[in-house]
Amino acid sequence: MPDVYASVTTLDDLAIQRAKSGDPNALEGVFRAYEGTVYSLARRICRTAEDAEDVLQETFLEVCRSIGKFRGTAPGMLTAWIKKIAASKALMRVRQGKYRDTDELHDEEMAAGRPAPDVALRMDMEQAMARLTDTARAVVWLHDVEGYTHEDIADAMGKTVSFSKSQLARAHTRLRRWLGEEVAAC
Repeated sequence: MPDVYASVTTLDDLAIQRAKSGDPNALEGVFRAYEGTVYSLARRICRTAEDAEDVLQETFLEVCRSIGKFRGTAPGMLTAWIKKIAASKALMRVRQGKYRDTDELHDEEMAAGRPAPDVALRMDMEQAMARLTDTARAVVWLHDVEGYTHEDIADAMGKTVSFSKSQLARAHTRLRRWLGEEVAAC
C-alpha cells in the first residue's frame, strides 16, 4: 500500500517551488489539491454556496498573488497557510455583511426518505448551526473544527480574545439547548 501522506507532502513541496516561479500548471495543481478543503471551510462559515464559491475564488487569487512570499518548509504548512487565507476571506465577508440569504444544505439521504439516525443528528446540528449568528457560527467552526486558537480568531476578526471566548461559550450554550429541544421533541 503506497504512503499517501508522503506523496501529498512531496506534491506540496514540488508544487510550491514551481508555483513560486510562476508556473501556471503548478498553480492549477495547488488549486486542484486544495479547492475542496477551501470550499468546505468557506461553506461552513458562509451562509450560501455562492458565497463559499466567491471565497474560494478570492482565496486562490490571494494564493496566486502571495505564493512567492510563502516561506513554509514543513509538511502541512501549505495547507495551514491556504486555510488561514480562506478563513480570513470568509470572515471578511461575514464582517462586511457580504452574504446572501441562507440556503439549506441538502443531503442525498434526506431526498431518499427518512434519514438514518446519524444523518438526522448531522442535519440537526447543521440546522442548529444555521440558527447561530454569522459571527458565532464562524467562531464555533474555526475553534471546534479547524482548531484555531482564540488568539487566532480574535486576530482574524479584529476583536479581543475575550470576545472570541464569550462568543464560543454563548454559542455552545445555545447549541446544547437547541439540540436538547430537538432530541426531546422526537
